Amino acid sequence: MNPDQAGAAEARPMRDAIMAVLRRLDRDLDGVVWVITGSVGLALQGMSLEPRDVDLQTNEAGAYEIQRRLAAYTTRPVAFVARERTRSHWGAFVIDGIEVEVMGDIQQRAPDGEWDPAPDLPRLARWVEVDGLRVRVLPLAYEADAYRRMGRTEKAALIQAYADANATTDH
Repeated sequence: MNPDQAGAAEARPMRDAIMAVLRRLDRDLDGVVWVITGSVGLALQGMSLEPRDVDLQTNEAGAYEIQRRLAAYTTRPVAFVARERTRSHWGAFVIDGIEVEVMGDIQQRAPDGEWDPAPDLPRLARWVEVDGLRVRVLPLAYEADAYRRMGRTEKAALIQAYADANATTDH
């Protein structure tokens, strides 16, 4: 097997593992407001990435409800965490070897030092379907802006370039 084939063989099981976790989340978190963000959200919208974990955004109540429903998988209980540029009700879980991070009512610090309001996820999110699973993700333009505001300008530029090259009217 040449190196390219080896990489492809390794990538597929990770994708399958992430899809299995997404299916479990879809089943176990029914009725909770949550959207997929980060590398999985970007990959679900067509970007060529190899996600290693799953990032979810929700509201404050959703973060603690997810904690309750995924209690057996907890590696870091949900708690309010403030960093220099972001703050949220954050927790971490490991499901079938895949880390799942949850951020409830995430806020980003504006250039003036004030905190922006948490996003209105039900209004903002869009649906994508992959392998028969229908999940909500954050739009690419929103993700690009979020990365930019976190100071991750190179990643923001890549996301924005992909969004611009693949613009659709379904947002």
